[in-house]
Amino acid sequence: MTPHRRIALTGASGGIGLALSARLAGPGVSMLLIARDPARLAAAAAAAAGAGAQVETARADVTDRAALADALLRFDAAAPIDLLIANAGVSAGLGPDRAPERPEDSERLWRVNYGGMLNTVEPLLPALRDRPGAQIALMSSIAALRPLPDMPSYSASKAAVRAYGISLRGWLRPRGVAVSVICPGFVTSPMSQRHRGFKPFEISAERAAEIVARGLERRRAFITFPWPLAALAWLDQRLPPALSDWFGKGFAARIEPEDR
Repeated sequence: MTPHRRIALTGASGGIGLALSARLAGPGVSMLLIARDPARLAAAAAAAAGAGAQVETARADVTDRAALADALLRFDAAAPIDLLIANAGVSAGLGPDRAPERPEDSERLWRVNYGGMLNTVEPLLPALRDRPGAQIALMSSIAALRPLPDMPSYSASKAAVRAYGISLRGWLRPRGVAVSVICPGFVTSPMSQRHRGFKPFEISAERAAEIVARGLERRRAFITFPWPLAALAWLDQRLPPALSDWFGKGFAARIEPEDR
């Protein structure tokens, strides 16, 4: 049972977001679930409501700052949010035959993964910073710890999310507000299915949601999993660059285009 009673979550219609919305739902919990796809969003809401939560939804793209802020502020005005999860994200990689990334893909990664996170967090910061006990969770990636050779802009965008979260934590901790940076490895999801390559220690979205939920309940600063891959990323940071690059060859991958 989550200790949080008022939760807002972006990217709620698939992958970790969908599983996490179901895991955090329960009697006495009110949720705002945000996503782009209306049918999948409705299914996520039905699952959370089936677990006993009171659920509201907002069909919004995280790159639409005005629409996202309106949904979040309306929900917060009705009753204060105590857990805000910036989860929405996309992936892309090098082109065919390891050609450079398309500029439009690189730009979209920044607009969604980093800009979308800012669009989620910033509208509520004036209220959350004065709300002891509140918590903000940001979805980064193990790719922020060990950038992937075939996913340079994705890795960079997730590293930016991690860096922002660390800075935010230092600012808000004295005010009693927790910031958790989530760094998953490979999680079975539509995004993962587009990743054609070695995916060591891949786990289900439900297992990932369980790990994330436990970490949030404990107000952990970093929620990084699975631990074998996290350990490899930690060790890689201590290798000479040439050896690190050789090690990175084992993670070569082709990222199939996203069906938008």
